[in-house]
Amino acid sequence: MKTELSLIADLVTDLPRAIRAQRMVKTVREEFGCHAVGLLKIEGDSMTPVAFEGLAKETLGRRFVIAQHPRLGSIISTRSPVRFLPGNPLPDPYDGLLDEKIGQALPVHDCMGISLYLEGQVWGALTLDAFDGKTFKASDIAKLTTYGLLVEAGVRVSRLEEDNRNLRALRGTDSVNPVNVKVNQEIVGQSAVIRNLIHELDVAADSDLPILLLGETGVGKELFAQRIHQSSQRKKGPMIHVNCAALPESLAESELFGHVKGAFSGATSDRAGRIEAADGGTLFLDEVGELPLTIQAKLLRTVQNGEIQRLGEDHPRKVNVRIVSATNRQLQDTIRQGRFRADLYHRLSVYPVHVPPLRERGTDVLILAGRFLELNRSRLGLRSLRLSEAAEHALCQYSWPGNVRELEHVISRAALRALSQGASRDDIVTLEPKSLALESEGLVVASENEIYSAEINTPENEKMHDSLKQLTQAFQRAQVRSRLQAHQGRWVDAAQSLGIDTSNLHKLAKRLGIK
Repeated sequence: MKTELSLIADLVTDLPRAIRAQRMVKTVREEFGCHAVGLLKIEGDSMTPVAFEGLAKETLGRRFVIAQHPRLGSIISTRSPVRFLPGNPLPDPYDGLLDEKIGQALPVHDCMGISLYLEGQVWGALTLDAFDGKTFKASDIAKLTTYGLLVEAGVRVSRLEEDNRNLRALRGTDSVNPVNVKVNQEIVGQSAVIRNLIHELDVAADSDLPILLLGETGVGKELFAQRIHQSSQRKKGPMIHVNCAALPESLAESELFGHVKGAFSGATSDRAGRIEAADGGTLFLDEVGELPLTIQAKLLRTVQNGEIQRLGEDHPRKVNVRIVSATNRQLQDTIRQGRFRADLYHRLSVYPVHVPPLRERGTDVLILAGRFLELNRSRLGLRSLRLSEAAEHALCQYSWPGNVRELEHVISRAALRALSQGASRDDIVTLEPKSLALESEGLVVASENEIYSAEINTPENEKMHDSLKQLTQAFQRAQVRSRLQAHQGRWVDAAQSLGIDTSNLHKLAKRLGIK
């Protein structure tokens, strides 16, 4: 009764959605005395964890495809509670994810679940898991019906509160609450920097101003560009993606602005360009710093006047396009080098936004890893795929110069490596630090102090008799080498990661004897 009153009290209290959800699963876990409780929401063909107690943190990033998880499918197929007794042959989606027995098989596993409905439609499910068959009593099945209704009420209240906040924001009487971030199917994370970034983008998206996304390679700038489009008033229009780095200079003008029949050899008919195709929607210029100078002048006209002119055509055409750009370069350096127009830069960067690197996102690395683990579990036909505690620590300590893209590749390679070394698809496959092979990438794994020590503690200067100047140069040498390795020899990217100009990095490397 006490826990029921606690849930009811929360219904009349104004709480952020995430906090209410977490309080609900914690209360349910206390009432039933089980080891884990999960609140999952249906999104398309999958179920996404909203809140949980007693499960590994990586669970939050997983997407459980319903067709691949018959237990979840059984739960949402009926309004009545469902119990899976110990020994049930159906695979459990949480195998190996219960935080008290991480990575271990669960030979005796007692589970219950109930579907949750919102506005007459199935919304998701509440799941309860225990290690043994003595935790749940026969009376708990009936009790779960009551708690299911209370959780449904909590979900509904959160939905109404969010709708009210958004309505007040539209009327200009309130601001959108930045804490309650809805992470869509692509953007995964709960860190403060990501919550703040998504809130900032959602506000900027409605302005129709040009936005420039700045960030290192692999941080997911395209996903945030999609977020801008979907949060804008242009979301019903097209979003056209142009990879400027992949545009051959000889074809760039035709690709972007289109051409008329006979404009050049091979132009057998009129063709609209990418900008015209984005009319009424959003044009995403990825790697915009790679655009040829000749194209930059024409693009400036489009940004200034909303006009394009097809190759070979005499008269301009009006277009209504919102431009979102992205780059991993320091465009100010490119401007000084004469490879990018300053006037175009200022037009594109009316609202610049920095996308944080993965190393600044805290435990988001584990949430993202959870998503990639589930993708590879499904792809490889594994019963379960997860990280050991030591592997989690290694992921959190690594510097991730390749960011989210690198993390995805590391998890995929580790899963394949584990299988090739004899892991069974029918067991819980646990990835250890050795499987991740972060050191073999030749990238920055240790802290800066550790790199410094590794560089200077060679046999010849083990007694630390070097001068301060020599020690400083040893540290700089180690940093430059590691950053160049991290960025596959790309001097511009290495300089950006160190916060200096490319020309200064070349001078420093020459002074340190690095070729």
